[in-house]
Amino acid sequence: MAQPTHAPLAAYDALTAGRTRFVRVDELCRLAAERFAGLVPGATELEAEAGRAQRDKQGLEKAQGAFLAAVLSDPAAGRHLCHAMLLPLADSGKHLAQFEAQGELSLAGAHLKRQGKAVVLTMRNPRYLNAEDESTLEGMEIAVDVALLDRKSELCVLRGDTVTHTKHAGHRVFGAGINLTHLYQGKIRFLWYLIRDLGFVNKLYRGLALPDASPEENCIEKPWVAAVERFAIGGHCQMLPTMDYVIAAEDAYMTLPARKEGIIPGAANLRLPRFVGARIARQAILAERRLDCASPEGRMICDDIVHASGMDQAIERTIDHLTNSGVVSAAGNRRAFRAGEEPLDTFRRYMAVYAREQAQCHFSPALIANLERHWDAANRKL
Repeated sequence: MAQPTHAPLAAYDALTAGRTRFVRVDELCRLAAERFAGLVPGATELEAEAGRAQRDKQGLEKAQGAFLAAVLSDPAAGRHLCHAMLLPLADSGKHLAQFEAQGELSLAGAHLKRQGKAVVLTMRNPRYLNAEDESTLEGMEIAVDVALLDRKSELCVLRGDTVTHTKHAGHRVFGAGINLTHLYQGKIRFLWYLIRDLGFVNKLYRGLALPDASPEENCIEKPWVAAVERFAIGGHCQMLPTMDYVIAAEDAYMTLPARKEGIIPGAANLRLPRFVGARIARQAILAERRLDCASPEGRMICDDIVHASGMDQAIERTIDHLTNSGVVSAAGNRRAFRAGEEPLDTFRRYMAVYAREQAQCHFSPALIANLERHWDAANRKL
């Protein structure tokens, strides 16, 4: 790839018409490759890279990380990009119409169904323990959009589906994080991380932005409840600090095996210390400390511990409890919490570091060595 000849911020201003139009990170990188030679890899280069196993990639996508890190480091451009990623996806409107008409919606990687005054979003990737990968990313974001836009519900519930994996077949699991088999095989692009954490995960926490208002001043949002069964590993554990209420089975646990995977666990480094403290967060991320949901540390994240067989009843009870007096103040209280916990600028600065550092991790030889040592990735089937 040619050496870049254009400054990232000048390119961003040009591609967004002086920050008067919103462009998502994937489209931003595509347009940057077309208009500014050498700034980021182009379509032909990325297509060649996509066909290679992770160990054989040339690391061209590191330039995307550097470009996005520069944009996110700038207060004005970074806020604008965060705003763009909080807007509903273009296809979400047609799916919303279908859901409002039928009360149910199936998407790749996700399923929505109305339950009383709530929408239940079920994460689905049964063969891979509901792991996240390229096949689930867009469906999950559309599902979050639709759940928040639905006018007949006041609350959203996040739950894992029943899986087919041999060890846990027939049981619900919350989720196993990133699909490590696909990661090892080179089937997960670098931008996947940024689309995920600037997109649907941040929408869980902040809601949906409006095009003409700051996300800090006005968003479309509802309270979120998580129902954790069996385990919440990696990326699924990362989602829990974005939730307003967490129900967990008494035998469930949470882990962030980032060291064994060789990557940065999304925004967990930013959010987890608020719940369990900096020391336990470091132990979880850097030393693989398991947090049992029913333990004293687990209860710092989980609000209600129930017997595994009673999860359906616990969800129904929680929906009724949180909606029986209406949720008129929920959005205001969520914004008030965020003002003290994680203003958009704090998140923006974190994501600038994340974009730069995750690009290095994603293409590090250590990632391959870790996956082979801890995951036996070379012998895993598709």
